[in-house]
Amino acid sequence: MADSRIRVLLTGAAGQIGYALVFRIASGEVFGDKTAIDLSLLELESALAPLKGVVMELEDCAFPLLRSVVATTDSKTAFKDVDWALLVGSIPRKTGMERGDLLKVNGGIFTTQGKALSDYAKPTCKVLVVGNPCNTNAYIAKASAPRIPARNFFAMTMLDQNRACAQLALKTGCSVAAVKNMAIWGNHSATQFPDFYHATIAGKSVTQCIADESWLKTVFMETVQRRGAEVIAARGLSSAASAANAIIETLRYLTTPTPANTFFSVAVSSDGSYGIEPGLMFSYPVRLNGTAWEIVPGIKHNAFAQERIQITHKELLAEKEIVKKLF
Repeated sequence: MADSRIRVLLTGAAGQIGYALVFRIASGEVFGDKTAIDLSLLELESALAPLKGVVMELEDCAFPLLRSVVATTDSKTAFKDVDWALLVGSIPRKTGMERGDLLKVNGGIFTTQGKALSDYAKPTCKVLVVGNPCNTNAYIAKASAPRIPARNFFAMTMLDQNRACAQLALKTGCSVAAVKNMAIWGNHSATQFPDFYHATIAGKSVTQCIADESWLKTVFMETVQRRGAEVIAARGLSSAASAANAIIETLRYLTTPTPANTFFSVAVSSDGSYGIEPGLMFSYPVRLNGTAWEIVPGIKHNAFAQERIQITHKELLAEKEIVKKLF
């Protein structure tokens, strides 16, 4: 029997990521077997037919913890009293579209959704932005939702962390479970910095386990940074199952105290740590103490790492300039 109840909003619920995600949430995989789930599914009018099919499948799964499902195109209905908002839906980048164009197109979506969060969601609502460019989309939503604390906004870089861990495991032949503290700094883009210097493999530093630092600085980093594009090239579609899995992991990390001496990657509203402009949605190594997250302090960076962090910092500052006219 459930001890608590939580309302979860998912936008883009009929899309590939939404379809890979929604059943795992409804099953209790994220919030535990004592938490009942009310699902709120938001879609465009054109996607209502496939969304109806998703709802039918949810019913057919007969999940004991799933108490209700609302499928709608109306923001007020979708955002009403939600505890968690998973903003997955966004307009994908099309051929010939510059990143700035994508930011402007999605800016309208996330401005509207930020306002809906502020107007209709619980003031304690937590928001995870997945739709790309997720860091700046989260920044837009945060700026548009004055009633929701800035600390309650997150953008997902767990998929990048998982990609980095997998590449290190493949390189060394170890289990991916042996790779710890693989932090992603900065933007969920090709400028991100996968910080191999502070990661460990079976308790040893990555640079001890992989002597070829030039491989780490080039092949490893470039593979992680461009993995999304490689997936699109290979399957003709963007990452879906792996993105849904990363959402599940991010939610778990943000709701479960972090084990001692470990951390995870998520973009949060910068408090100025490590010289990053306050307010930018920047991916840091983060840990959860009790119910409150904190940026891990005191990490020392060499010249190479500092340079890479500044590159991704500058990109996010440039993206902020592109969208500032939205407010």
